[in-house]
Amino acid sequence: MSLILLVEDNEMNRDMLSRRLKRKGFELIYAGDGVEAVESAKQNLPSLILMDVSLPEMDGLEATKLIKRDPATENIPIIALTAHAMEGDRERCLAAGCNDYDTKPIELSRLLDKMKTFLPTS
Repeated sequence: MSLILLVEDNEMNRDMLSRRLKRKGFELIYAGDGVEAVESAKQNLPSLILMDVSLPEMDGLEATKLIKRDPATENIPIIALTAHAMEGDRERCLAAGCNDYDTKPIELSRLLDKMKTFLPTS
């Protein structure tokens, strides 16, 4: 079972996505802001991080940069989740170190396909 760090400050979004992912067999841990995300990544070494971009305290892109700079966490794949779908947003996420990008509202089948790319097969 893959451990997923879901970084989302909106409780409704977090609850909805986490229930759907748990039904698919994923184990989830949570962070509500970028600072918590960096700490949780170090402590738990998840298989994958789903990173909201717009977060309090520290945004998802800054948190991604810190996670990717740390040798202990640099290889954890990160998929940015954002409501921003403007030209250049995907490029900004990838430039910050995200491995992929998905837009909100989340289309579960599309997100699962992206997640499979980075998760070990069992």
